[in-house]
Amino acid sequence: MIIAIPSDKESLDSAVCVSFGRSPFYCLYNTETKQSTFLVNSAADSPGGAGIKAAQILVDNKANILITIRCGENAARVLQPANVELFKALNLSVADNISAHEQNKLAPLKEVHAGYHNGH
Repeated sequence: MIIAIPSDKESLDSAVCVSFGRSPFYCLYNTETKQSTFLVNSAADSPGGAGIKAAQILVDNKANILITIRCGENAARVLQPANVELFKALNLSVADNISAHEQNKLAPLKEVHAGYHNGH
């Protein structure tokens, strides 16, 4: 299973990025191999639709789970049909959120917001 987490830096010690679509990086953690890789978010500087593009990047990279602080409805419309489960990140590091998920301590992300269209 692949867990995706938006991160501020290319490090497991990084904070979880508060912005899903404009996160500089995504940590992809493989629960079977215990290996993590980091993707540069090519959608981060998009003038619009960053969340949709970022969501598609995660789907294309076979993410099964997204642990994030928040998620916009347009991104959720890409993730949910691809059966990517959404979980609410804790205000901790990427590594701590992976550990919390493995211990079943993360709640499902139920609140999907309208998004920040055109910088609003």
